[in-house]
Amino acid sequence: MEEVFRRLLYLGPEDFVVEGYKRSRPAVAFNPGACVRDRELLILPRFIFDYYKYVSSVGLASLKLDEVLEGHVETPVKARIILWPLKLWEFLGCEDPRVFRAGDTYYVLYTGKGYFLEKGGYVRVDVLGLAEYDASWRLKRRGYFTITGEGGEFVPKSNKDSAFLRVSGGECTMLTRPEVKGKRICWRGRGNVNELKIRADTLEPVMVFEDWELKVGWSTNAVKLSSNEYVVGWHGVVLRDYSYRDGLAVVNEEGELLAVSDYILSPRGIVEEYGDRPLVIFGDGLVLYKEYLLWIGGVSDYAIAVFAAELDKALEKLKWVAP
Repeated sequence: MEEVFRRLLYLGPEDFVVEGYKRSRPAVAFNPGACVRDRELLILPRFIFDYYKYVSSVGLASLKLDEVLEGHVETPVKARIILWPLKLWEFLGCEDPRVFRAGDTYYVLYTGKGYFLEKGGYVRVDVLGLAEYDASWRLKRRGYFTITGEGGEFVPKSNKDSAFLRVSGGECTMLTRPEVKGKRICWRGRGNVNELKIRADTLEPVMVFEDWELKVGWSTNAVKLSSNEYVVGWHGVVLRDYSYRDGLAVVNEEGELLAVSDYILSPRGIVEEYGDRPLVIFGDGLVLYKEYLLWIGGVSDYAIAVFAAELDKALEKLKWVAP
């Protein structure tokens, strides 16, 4: 495996100070969403403050992009919590945010880890949550997606690892990963962000795991490259060592696969290999700045790493799919 990303920066939980909450120092800070605003890199870390229930929240912090490219930012980084569990369906945490900006609106897809209350009691679910913010990052609404079809409406036991490609007039095209018959693979589909519904008849598989993998999923938000090309990160869990490794894919605005790489990013060295869940690089932020593709990801479920590759060199690693 030839890696084209270089390591720019690590941020551990000790590098953040959380304002507006009694506990200002998280136990871990990892799996951040990210987006660019002017010359700022906005990051949305997943914070956990204790290990009793391991309940996650989502923070917001700002870094100067030019300093990030230089591999040094001033710490501690000030952050505030913008999303925390309020509903039963996210009672155990708000996890792994992915950011999409549409005009003055920020959409954050995330995993709501919680319960549904049914006749037999509480049932564990991982739902695909959506939090909508205005330009000042004030929360406007939150909810979770259902899947609708001729048979009615349902929520998969697990649906996560999702990203918007396009949102217009409430209609959306997205990459998603509903668990179907115990299989975790990459899907695409269309839905409505106002109604929080995905149409079942639009769901189609895009990528499946190989014999040496346990599962695959979309890792990051999608970055628009051209009028009909989007680059997105994906991950696979390798059976032989249970590691999370990552590649890139290019899809069109309908989510159809155009190109895909082998693994080009994997945990390396003690900082990335050893943590609360060893051997992980995971999501959740992908941004384009100048000529660089920046992957802002979590390492081993405790810290954040920023990786950079020249876009042209990264795209050279993709294999284009025959029409």
